[in-house]
Amino acid sequence: MDTRITELLGIAYPIIQGGMAWVAEYHLAAAVSQAGGLGIISAAGLSSDALRKQIRKARALTKKPFGVHIVLRYSNVEEIAEVVVEEGVQIVTTDSGNPVNYMGRWRSAGMKVIPTVSSVALAKMMERLGAAAVIAEGLEAGGHIGATTTMALIPQVADALKIPVIASGGIGDGRGFAAAMILGADGIQMRTRFCVAEEAIAHPNYKERIIKAKDIDSTVTGMSQGRPMRQLANRMSREYLRMEKEGTYWLDMEIAAMNSMQKAVLDGDVINGTVMVGQVAGIVTKEQSCSEILQEITREAEKLLNR
Repeated sequence: MDTRITELLGIAYPIIQGGMAWVAEYHLAAAVSQAGGLGIISAAGLSSDALRKQIRKARALTKKPFGVHIVLRYSNVEEIAEVVVEEGVQIVTTDSGNPVNYMGRWRSAGMKVIPTVSSVALAKMMERLGAAAVIAEGLEAGGHIGATTTMALIPQVADALKIPVIASGGIGDGRGFAAAMILGADGIQMRTRFCVAEEAIAHPNYKERIIKAKDIDSTVTGMSQGRPMRQLANRMSREYLRMEKEGTYWLDMEIAAMNSMQKAVLDGDVINGTVMVGQVAGIVTKEQSCSEILQEITREAEKLLNR
């Protein structure tokens, strides 16, 4: 399936595996890229040295393009921004902030910068700054979310921009892929579906919890602080809501979330850890290889689009 995204990124399928702290590491990124999508290493929670090692290990597993996802509000973002330049990373995705302070440096290094946006105004700003494309993410997504649904956001962003648009949020199969293309997207980003990929290092408990999730199992914390975050409801999410109600500073909640995400993803504690997934978890029903995921979704989408 050839689109502006496959041409821009040099990939076979216009499908990006999104950045997910502790899940999106080099094994998964390399597997997605090797299978024809765009794999992404998440820099969230990593030191600059740890990220450097991740990039080099991914390169040992695949010669195909992959990228790095950078959360812009983390305290070590300056170091991370320099590492991707030094390591010759060609594609960077960003969220939780404006990449204006790094855009010139990255573009001078020949990098394609793809920010995540949740509004038309922000998308236009990113295009003016020189973004190669944008990821337009709806509130159905897991992790930090905006206020507009994917179905409403994608056509408005696509109409407003000349650069390619990647749809994200609530997409987990070929039906969502086809819908995104009809709405004007040039490709899609998925995270929840790749959480349960065979190549993902996430604990079996973490994968099983996602596979067994129902449509109403996710909850949103941080709404009152202007930093909404979607996750599966459990003891930890109730603790976040308690902290929020008591007026805990948002940064303290962010630190607690990062620590508890590691507990869930790596240790398998899905009760006291944070399981960040999107509302699409209800249709994720099996563990597959990255190659099987990409091929199945694309075949289904092509069939629907041709019909």
